[in-house]
Amino acid sequence: MKVLFAAPLTLFLIGCAHQDDPPSKPLVAVKVAKAEEATLRMTVTAPATVFPREQASVAARITAPIRELRVRKGDRVDAGQIVAVLEDRDILAQRDEARAALDDAEANLLKITAGTLPTDIERARGELASAEAALNQAEKNYQRRSELFKQGAIPGRELLASETDLKQAKAAHEVAKRALDLLESQSRDKEIRIAESRVSQAKARLALAEAQRQFAEIRSPFTGVVTDQFMYPGDMAKPENPIFTIMDLAVAVARAQVPEAEAAPLRRGQACSFKPVDGSPTAADPGGRITVVNTAVDLAKRTVEVWCEIPNNGQALRAGSFGNVTIVTGTLPGALVVPLSAVQFNEGTRSGAIYIVDGRQVAHRTEVATGEREDGKVQVLKGVKAGDAVIVEGGYGLPDGTPVQVQGAGK
Repeated sequence: MKVLFAAPLTLFLIGCAHQDDPPSKPLVAVKVAKAEEATLRMTVTAPATVFPREQASVAARITAPIRELRVRKGDRVDAGQIVAVLEDRDILAQRDEARAALDDAEANLLKITAGTLPTDIERARGELASAEAALNQAEKNYQRRSELFKQGAIPGRELLASETDLKQAKAAHEVAKRALDLLESQSRDKEIRIAESRVSQAKARLALAEAQRQFAEIRSPFTGVVTDQFMYPGDMAKPENPIFTIMDLAVAVARAQVPEAEAAPLRRGQACSFKPVDGSPTAADPGGRITVVNTAVDLAKRTVEVWCEIPNNGQALRAGSFGNVTIVTGTLPGALVVPLSAVQFNEGTRSGAIYIVDGRQVAHRTEVATGEREDGKVQVLKGVKAGDAVIVEGGYGLPDGTPVQVQGAGK
């Protein structure tokens, strides 16, 4: 009888024992990475828009109809290349007229300098010739009467009269000679100056006409690309109305708006890069450099404008592209870093939580503070030590103390 009752009692006890055991917790599959020390670049990141290095609205300098357009929207142009030609037949006529006026003024100047003199000078020359003839006659009369006086043929008063006539003739000759010299010197210099002035005026008119002719050929101010076209052949070109917009995007300028609180370490010459928000493959370019750090703060936005010049030989960046500029302000050696995906950030802050897996494969939630970021890594200022295994995948919303199963290394 004892044997018959022993087996059922044993089975009952065993069943009761299994029912009292606590249920085992499910294992959560996660991926982990090691916290490690590394050298980080200290950076400032801000939103930015791409602008060309140079941009010009190309317009005519004179008012005239457009005869020909030699480029169109999207064409590449070189510095000095003719992009449009204006109607210039009236300008050519004005140039020919100015050239003829210059030839006439130069011929007049040559005539004056060659010795052709006005009527007053010719009259003075005649008066001088008459005075010379009178002087010669007076000299002969005086010599003849001197001989007669020596011979006693004439009285002394006649000799004295001849001497007086000779002195008067000499004086008249001297006056005529001085009058001619004065007229010649004054009139020649004046006429020459007037003629030279007319030549200069004619040259200026010709130069103006030639400049007007050159203005009829509209040229590109620099090498670039035609990005806009506003007028067509037959339209009336005017200085106030552009015909083309030309941009030089060989070097792109990303103009960033950096928050005032982060602008203190920024300097010209620092390395920078630009990454579009659309994720296109125009990522950080190591050749980028800061060229402008505005000394004024935008009072409305409380930001400082910073220009990052980026080589753009492949024309991958387009004017107006929006993205983020990253500026390297220094380096931080020996920083403790974890993958950025390991931190569950509190919204709008640099603090958050990390899950650390201990040696028993249990995850523990730890509050952390972070610092610099670079290439998918973030600096941890407190809460983690080097070598800790931190969850990078599968840890979102995980309760503290949850057993986990590590499936592989995370990125």
